[in-house]
Amino acid sequence: MTTIYMVRHGETDWNVIGRYQGQEDPPLNARGRAQAEATAEQLAQEQITAIYSSDLKRAAQTAEALAQRLNLPVHLDPRLREINQGEWQGVLVDDIRARWPERFQQWQTAPWETHPPGGETLHDVETRILAALADIATRHPNERVAVFTHKLPIALMRIRLKGAPHEALWSLLPKNAAWDVFDVSADELRHLLAQLTTPRAP
Repeated sequence: MTTIYMVRHGETDWNVIGRYQGQEDPPLNARGRAQAEATAEQLAQEQITAIYSSDLKRAAQTAEALAQRLNLPVHLDPRLREINQGEWQGVLVDDIRARWPERFQQWQTAPWETHPPGGETLHDVETRILAALADIATRHPNERVAVFTHKLPIALMRIRLKGAPHEALWSLLPKNAAWDVFDVSADELRHLLAQLTTPRAP
């Protein structure tokens, strides 16, 4: 069993103004850096032995605050990135609503049945996140590991690993620099991954 602390990155200016980030790469703002330090101060008490992060700046910068306190390296893994939001990346939410009204409405009400134009599906995201976590759990059995990532990956793992209802997705998004804790084994993660990636019989 591995204890995984999944941590959302600190605040960016794009968070403040409502600009979709996806896999675009804005850095933390001053408030986000302060959030990273506060989170690091708390997590430094948790006997964490390894640190992993999305390779996007906002996550890696948040991870670095803890890494400096614990004198541990940060292992970057692009599989831990936020959802690729395709044509919506870098666009203000009000502009998305105006330019793609039907698609955006469906994304808000039935996100499992659609995806941002040119972007990933939720299935794509949870598949790569589970694969990354399975590899981490394999490397670190019976350890506590911090994984710095983004809001949708954490919400999806709350559904997949804690049994939260799929329809509650948008209410499961964590705030900046918040985290959740998952006690999981590599075998459990690989079993879930196999369920997601095995083609269904016709």
